[in-house]
Amino acid sequence: MSNVKIEKPLTSDSAGKGALFSGLSGKMPKDTGIFIVMIGIALIFEILGWYIRDQSFLMNPNRLLLIVLQVAIIGIIAVGVTQVIITTGIDLSSGSLIALTAVVAASLAQTSDSISPMYPALLDLPAAIPIGAGIGVGIVCGFVNGFLITRTGIPPFIATLGMMVSARGLAQYYTKGNPVSFLSDGFTSIGQGAMPVIIFLVIAVIFHIALKHTRYGKYIYAIGGNMTSARVSGINVNKYLVTVYTIAGGLAGLAGVVLAARVSSGQSSMGMSYELDAIAAAVIGGSSLMGGVGRITGTLIGAVILGLIKSGFTFIGVDSYIQDIIKGVIIVAAVAIDMRRNRKKH
Repeated sequence: MSNVKIEKPLTSDSAGKGALFSGLSGKMPKDTGIFIVMIGIALIFEILGWYIRDQSFLMNPNRLLLIVLQVAIIGIIAVGVTQVIITTGIDLSSGSLIALTAVVAASLAQTSDSISPMYPALLDLPAAIPIGAGIGVGIVCGFVNGFLITRTGIPPFIATLGMMVSARGLAQYYTKGNPVSFLSDGFTSIGQGAMPVIIFLVIAVIFHIALKHTRYGKYIYAIGGNMTSARVSGINVNKYLVTVYTIAGGLAGLAGVVLAARVSSGQSSMGMSYELDAIAAAVIGGSSLMGGVGRITGTLIGAVILGLIKSGFTFIGVDSYIQDIIKGVIIVAAVAIDMRRNRKKH
């Protein structure tokens, strides 16, 4: 049974065709259309910057650094969310997992300079311990998501919604609502300078290769394309679904650790709405909510587009509430285009 060949349309070669404004791509290389959209958005804000503020949007190093740092945190989560979406699932818990893993990691990264350490007996620990603890908490939570979905039949939306609420509550209970500060230099070093971007790019490359060139990638595309056929073909669907959600949880944990290191603090309010940004980045980048389609490269570009939009609107003085409205419209438009494309296929 294990030697049954999976049809090519279910592999990563079919991914990326659902990108926002994918009609621009034609016969061009995959993700070219969405890349052109990204360049167009950047140029629009550059023109508006000179027209409204008489300043360059793209030529400010501090602004560009802020954009790439925002993209890195969202992008790390979005890599995991993309794989979940490929299997026709959804993960609403990643933003809350950032908060939970951030406060856990920060509580174990405190130094003896702390005025009120959470655990006085655990000060000045090697950086590997809080980093590993934060990622480990994310992995456990992701595994719980996958277990609930595969063993109880709870829809992914409900299972991860429950985890979203529970993880946020755990973070608040763990810290009693107080920030966790005075973190060690060894721990905060992974969030400084270009390190978040490097970590994101390494993660993106690893999972791009995994999806495109390994059995793992082949199987999750098959599961997303047709779960029943995947089972008949001998694929252990439950095993791979649990793996996908566990990976997504682990990457949310990594994002929480990196964010805590970047701001030198762990707070239970961290990661608010980050799960929506991650889903938006994946969908804008070509991942289909119908399953079976998605590319890490497209998700990367989608994350950059969101970063450009957020920074660009702030630059030209658009109210933050209006920004949220526009972001919501973009998400709905991307999903509507994806659903229309799938209706045409069928």
